[in-house]
Amino acid sequence: MPGPTRVLLLEQIHPDAEAILGSAGFEVETVDRALDEDELITRLGGISLLGIRSKTQVTRRVLEAAPHLLGIGAFCIGTTQIDLQSASEHGVTVFNAPFSNTRSVVELAIGEILALTRRLTEKNALMHAGVWDKSADGAHEVRGRILGIVGYGNIGTQLSVLAENLGMRVLFYDTADRLALGNATRCLSMDELLAASDIVTLHVDDRPSNANLFGETDFAQMKQDSLFLNLSRGFVVDYAALRKHLEAGHISGAAVDVFPNEPKGRGDEFVSELRGLPNVILTPHIAGSTEEAQEDIGRFVAGKFRDFVQDGSTAMSVNVPGLSLPRAQGTLRLIHIHRNVPGVLARVNGLLAEGGVNVEAQMLSTKGEYGYVVTDSASGTTQAIVDAIRAMPETISLRVIF
Repeated sequence: MPGPTRVLLLEQIHPDAEAILGSAGFEVETVDRALDEDELITRLGGISLLGIRSKTQVTRRVLEAAPHLLGIGAFCIGTTQIDLQSASEHGVTVFNAPFSNTRSVVELAIGEILALTRRLTEKNALMHAGVWDKSADGAHEVRGRILGIVGYGNIGTQLSVLAENLGMRVLFYDTADRLALGNATRCLSMDELLAASDIVTLHVDDRPSNANLFGETDFAQMKQDSLFLNLSRGFVVDYAALRKHLEAGHISGAAVDVFPNEPKGRGDEFVSELRGLPNVILTPHIAGSTEEAQEDIGRFVAGKFRDFVQDGSTAMSVNVPGLSLPRAQGTLRLIHIHRNVPGVLARVNGLLAEGGVNVEAQMLSTKGEYGYVVTDSASGTTQAIVDAIRAMPETISLRVIF
């Protein structure tokens, strides 16, 4: 009998994740920081499931050195820290938490919009320096101001609704065809949005094409005395250009939570061209870091891990076809990840038929280059049949669940 499923959780993942996995009979190890490539390779011996946040990089070299690895959980939204192509090639299923911290990010954005609009950062600094300045110069209500949202996904849409509740008018731009919520207005180009918005906030995803999305030309098109927020990805913005426009007084304030190069751990030095500016709010990548969000993320991804190991469910996987098939009691389940070419299912079923195996239930799903088949049988599936399916040239991985 195989031993318990071994799990490695890094970067202070919420303890609820460990509790859920432990109650499922998994053996869980935790490390409270990110690991570099060599450290990770050393720690992955015999590990079936790896849980990370945003700092640990799972490279092709790491995946090649981890033959027992079945799944990776990004306990966050983004997955750029994982080589997804290599994960798929090695039959490693990747999960993330695309919705769990949405509210936390939105609330921080709203709070920063209010703080910048009322110039609270500058007033606070003066008070701590012993200076009493009761002037209303440059302080405004958010009611009636125009919020431009770049990226109208899960976070952008929820921010849109809350901003309207505060009396703001909302414009948005997205390359995908998104349904406008409430009274929000879609812009046909980012240029249109920048020219009209009093506040511009970025909520784009981590796809490589978003690198250097926002730079000198875009800042130049923003309105005089407008505000800028980036709570999405650090690599999408030219922060040197942002500093230039802040110092020139063209942009009156900014709030930034993400940076192209972030310290590895707590207490490490943070370096940025935006340091020292009194009208800039800098936060250490904490937009989604509330106790509520981290608890929900821990539970969500841990639940995906549990269902994946116990039943082969890949619902909402990032890189493998999403599939969830109810399992009848007493059946043996084959989990087959393969290259998506014609005839694979027929060959699998041919091998089962030759061995006299009666299929109780079966489901196939494909996604790009890869296919995922779940097959249940009540009896007759022998090691010889398993070996024959595993030996098929299209097979990437085959797992048996009793």
